[in-house]
Amino acid sequence: MKKLLLSTVVILALGVSAYAGGGGDILRATAMVDKLEYQFNDEKAVSWDTYAYIGYDMNKVYIYSEGEKADKSSSADSENQLVYSRAILPYWDMQIGVGYDKTEISDTTWGVIAIQGLAPYFFETRATLLVGDDGNIGLRADAEYEALITQKLIFTPSIELSAYSKDNLKMGIGSGFSNLTLGARLRYEFVREFAPYIGIEWSKNFSNTDKMLPLNETYATAGLRFWF
Repeated sequence: MKKLLLSTVVILALGVSAYAGGGGDILRATAMVDKLEYQFNDEKAVSWDTYAYIGYDMNKVYIYSEGEKADKSSSADSENQLVYSRAILPYWDMQIGVGYDKTEISDTTWGVIAIQGLAPYFFETRATLLVGDDGNIGLRADAEYEALITQKLIFTPSIELSAYSKDNLKMGIGSGFSNLTLGARLRYEFVREFAPYIGIEWSKNFSNTDKMLPLNETYATAGLRFWF
């Protein structure tokens, strides 16, 4: 894992520097808070889903972070990634980097290989293969679709799923198909950079994960989406 971390740092440095002097290719940077919301579930959790990038058309560095903090929890659970992203096809990027997951009682480090892009019918998609420092292999995938009701009112259904090859009791993940989350949110864009929303979500754990942490819950959400 140390060799993987070192290799990733080298790739990040070479990938961005390769385009630092590229003609009309302009350096861009964006921070997106896709979800910052309160979930009206049993945990009364505050949840976030964010990313930021800096780079050029072909080469970028991304930071991803998502997680939640339950009302009675002393700390937050989170999934975080730092990746180098390279455009390989129109609308599709290949990514490689490292991930760091944290719970209240433990943490773990992953090697990350991902593909991100726009699937047919305009589904924004990201699929991630994880290789853990304990030999665990994970798969996480998510997709969402933006349906314009009006120019400012947007309906967004989404799906997320995860699966793992090994049990990790401290991290609360079990082998096999682990979790499925379906959501639908309705936002109003006062301006493109700022939009409050409401929604509903269903989340269920499966297999060994459900034995560790039983979950089958439907709840409402309310939050903000903004970027700069």
